[in-house]
Amino acid sequence: MQGTLNEIDIRSILQLIEVGQRTGELLIEAYQTSLGNSGNDHQPSDLKLSQPIKIETQRIFWLVFFVNGQIVYTIHSKNRGCRRLQDYLSRYQINLIPQELESLQRISHNEIEYAYLWQLIKQHRLTPEQGKNIIERMVQETLFDLLSLRQGAFIFEMGLGLDPLLTSLEITPLVREMMKEVQQWKQFHPYFQSPQQALIIADEQQLQDTLPQKAYEQLLYWADGKTSLRRLSRRLQRNLGSLARSLYPYVERGWLHSTPIASPSVSKSKNIWDEPTPSNSPHVLCLDDDLTIGKTVEAILTENGYQISLITDPLSGLSLIFEFNPDIILCDIAMPKLDGYEICAMLRHSKRFQYTPIIMLTGKEGFIDRIRARMMGATDYLTKPFGEQELLLLIEKYVHPKIISQ
Repeated sequence: MQGTLNEIDIRSILQLIEVGQRTGELLIEAYQTSLGNSGNDHQPSDLKLSQPIKIETQRIFWLVFFVNGQIVYTIHSKNRGCRRLQDYLSRYQINLIPQELESLQRISHNEIEYAYLWQLIKQHRLTPEQGKNIIERMVQETLFDLLSLRQGAFIFEMGLGLDPLLTSLEITPLVREMMKEVQQWKQFHPYFQSPQQALIIADEQQLQDTLPQKAYEQLLYWADGKTSLRRLSRRLQRNLGSLARSLYPYVERGWLHSTPIASPSVSKSKNIWDEPTPSNSPHVLCLDDDLTIGKTVEAILTENGYQISLITDPLSGLSLIFEFNPDIILCDIAMPKLDGYEICAMLRHSKRFQYTPIIMLTGKEGFIDRIRARMMGATDYLTKPFGEQELLLLIEKYVHPKIISQ
């Protein structure tokens, strides 16, 4: 099952999964457009209208996991460094330990956040009920975002489900509850437009005179222009709708301002490097913006009887893929401007590359990357750093080199 949100809405997709009692993963992708800061970040939005407006567009995704038509876990692409889990663990005075995360990443087949949550329960640092409560709040966050979406694409793939399973949540009552919260949130537009907005204090004296001392001190701490409303809702254990309602009077009076959080800048991509002399051997195309990795792959494959073309600029390189018409494609995931997932999806929509083996190369070995690679149509997955034999065995699984005569 796949399509766009113009054809079918999120509620209908979830209902189909629930009624069909399906087990698997739902991937939803969208482009998020926001107004970036230009000039003084601490000016209120209504004073910035005469200034140049910076439009920022970012590709984001969500993964929702189901078992027998119930939601068991969700992932958001903006959850870097397990920040979401750390926010929820703060309620129980538990801190994430980086060394434990690194250790789990090497041995666990589950997404690192989910694996860490299970470890805390097994070590009796967190009770099963506390773990279930955290997952339920994570699912609510995701449904809030998805039910607010109007455009995007989705794909559902049947799977085996998460193992071990901590909890499962019925879809219909959750959707009903989150629809109410979305409607509550919309009442405060345009003062609050995105959960990724942050707060800045504009009139400290008025707030101090109006608010109870404890509430004022909390606001003084969190209204730093960097902490999103979503993080604030986690830390204060408030849903976004009720949080917006409590803050709205002070934003409306101008004592508080909401502001976008600046997105990280994107580095420039490198130039194209190609291409060896043609031969009758299988043609391998390697698309990787890391020239060192690309040259290493090139040396290994050339020595072992393959023809190889190396491309380090994903945007310029996309058209060259069609020119070269390779027998197999090695594609890095984390590249600027156009990532490996997008390239893989584009190629799979072309009849020419519908059945061409595509192997994703990446420094990430997280659970989420393997799932996204598979759902975008990748044939296989190879984690950096990899050895010569590991690379050759994987390629030979799909194409075979001609023996070079000595």
